[in-house]
Amino acid sequence: MNMYQHINQNKRDTVIIVALFITVVTAIGWFVGEYFYEGSGVTFLGGALIFSGISGLISYYNSDKIVLGISGAKEVMFEDSPDLHKLVENMSIASGIPKPRIYIIQDSSMNAFATGRDPEHSVICFTTGIVQRLEKRELEGVIAHEMSHIGNYDIRLMSIVSILVGTVMLLSDWFTRGVFYGGSRKRSSDSNSGGSLFFVIGMVLLILSPIIATLIKLAISRNREFLADATAVSITRHPKGLADALMKLGADQEVLEAANGATAHLYIVSPVKTLGKAVEGLFSTHPPIEERINRLLQM
Repeated sequence: MNMYQHINQNKRDTVIIVALFITVVTAIGWFVGEYFYEGSGVTFLGGALIFSGISGLISYYNSDKIVLGISGAKEVMFEDSPDLHKLVENMSIASGIPKPRIYIIQDSSMNAFATGRDPEHSVICFTTGIVQRLEKRELEGVIAHEMSHIGNYDIRLMSIVSILVGTVMLLSDWFTRGVFYGGSRKRSSDSNSGGSLFFVIGMVLLILSPIIATLIKLAISRNREFLADATAVSITRHPKGLADALMKLGADQEVLEAANGATAHLYIVSPVKTLGKAVEGLFSTHPPIEERINRLLQM
């Protein structure tokens, strides 16, 4: 898949993810109406449609602000970090993409991510650790990688997934809590079979929510990282710079406290420490760093 096909696929996937979110929230709304208020499933369905539509719009236009808020990132002006701004501006000119705003997370671990809904409304966020501990060529490779995510429209899809998946998980948790703590009181007239059915539905939602969230994030192909690495090299013309940066990031054992399961897939390397390579291979949203480095060194 070339870059332009990847961009078109990301735009299509964004529409699919939003539609899936609206469908799931609408289903949850119908269950709540039927379970807590007899015969009100259709009414709650309409409310769920309105809620999910508004949530989708908020996620589309404000996902970057929400992600940056969750991460505790602060915007950095030119006078505060002129060298970093100049590096980003150079990579912006080389890639032909408008210069993104720059944010910093005060953390000594090394990582970075890009967010926003399009190249005209984009942000690159760095930890203080990655800015201070990487050499210029290595930091250029990281910036070019994030610029590639911006140009490929990965940022829109990744940011929206972070917000919508989290919303679905919260709603599912709220519904299942209602089943455990309020269902038997509010629908005491239910038959045993009917009550058991809704109990099973609640349990299924409770168990499957984190699994569904993980699958959605994994559905965003890991090839996007390989493509961003390759595109970064076409910008810097220096594959060893990004390879050396990834080597240092992979060896960094410091935990990024601002990251969590909902935002981990945004970063250049996964900030969530796994139990081992077998687990990482199954559930990581990133391809193995060793494989990324090998591909870069072969260029």
